[in-house]
Amino acid sequence: MSPSTSPRFFTEREVARHCTKDSCWVLQGTRVYDVTAFLRMHPGGEALILSRSGKDVSQEIEGPPHRHSDNARRWMEQYYIGELDRDNYSEEAKTLRERRKASEHTAEDTSDKNVKNKDDNAPFNHCSSVDLDKDLVDWRKPLAWQVGYLGEKYDAWVHQPVDRPIRLFGNPFLEASTKTSWYWVPVVWLPIVFYYSWHCYTTLAKGTTRIVLTSDFSILIHEYIFPILFLLGWFLWSFIEYCIHRFVFHMKPPAHNYYLITIHFLLHGQHHKSPFDGSRLVFPPGLASFVVGTFYAILRNTLPDILGISVFVGGLCGYVIYDMIHYYLHYGSPKRGSYMYSLKTYHVKHHFEHQRSGFGISSTFWDHPFNTVIPDEKI
Repeated sequence: MSPSTSPRFFTEREVARHCTKDSCWVLQGTRVYDVTAFLRMHPGGEALILSRSGKDVSQEIEGPPHRHSDNARRWMEQYYIGELDRDNYSEEAKTLRERRKASEHTAEDTSDKNVKNKDDNAPFNHCSSVDLDKDLVDWRKPLAWQVGYLGEKYDAWVHQPVDRPIRLFGNPFLEASTKTSWYWVPVVWLPIVFYYSWHCYTTLAKGTTRIVLTSDFSILIHEYIFPILFLLGWFLWSFIEYCIHRFVFHMKPPAHNYYLITIHFLLHGQHHKSPFDGSRLVFPPGLASFVVGTFYAILRNTLPDILGISVFVGGLCGYVIYDMIHYYLHYGSPKRGSYMYSLKTYHVKHHFEHQRSGFGISSTFWDHPFNTVIPDEKI
């Protein structure tokens, strides 16, 4: 709803009727919000919002136990639909209703024309929660080549999330290459994990693999060592995951460098700007292959042949699990009190409040030794 549009008014009874997964409204003071689209994304789970549907959530917003961040409050404004019509506002409401009815009749007469007269930029407009006239970029056009001009404003802008799909490139092929459905990650990588796991285990089972320490002394490597090497690779991946997220994805590009800002936005900034764009929550296999290939080459040149592959396949499995967990943390609704629930809460805090900490995704382990743990809230 644009600032120039008169607000719609709803009675308490109207608001209270919207208390299902298909239509969930809440109040904050006298402001009415349709949060239906946010149910599955909410870090506290659907049930937490549904239990408060039709009610005033001001106390929950202010806390305790959790005082919502400025970003969370801005995010909520995207779902604002009108005002509560109480007795104190009845006269104003009546006047505005009459105006609204008149404008709605006019809108109905012109709606068909507006649909037919949409310009070529229509694909960029299908979800609007951004003030298109006041935002720092033109959301009607691809963003990839615009963000570099934001300069010193980029860091603050990119960390104010919106519920809106992002168009990176105008070229359809380039744009499609940046999007990936979650299931392509296991489809592409799990067959490789299974094949190399079988290959490594059966090779070690032959009893011919030895680590040569000196010309007179070597150690026989048995097949039961494979699970240990596999888990070592998984653990190693968790460290790589942390380092990439912290030092690459969350580098702060110099305000004067157009190219580094653009690269940062393409790698990770676009995810923080639109954290619930489901088509960009996992790595495209083509891009991931560079990281996977580098990981493989380093291990093959560092460890004896079959041992390096055994560690690699564990790391590759860790990567697949990481990508699946990341997708689930954004779109899943884990059971309250579970490990995944705590991870989801942790990751959402990273997006909305603590962008300079909380870099662990599949695990918070590495945040502890590197002192980047998201602090507990003081009640």
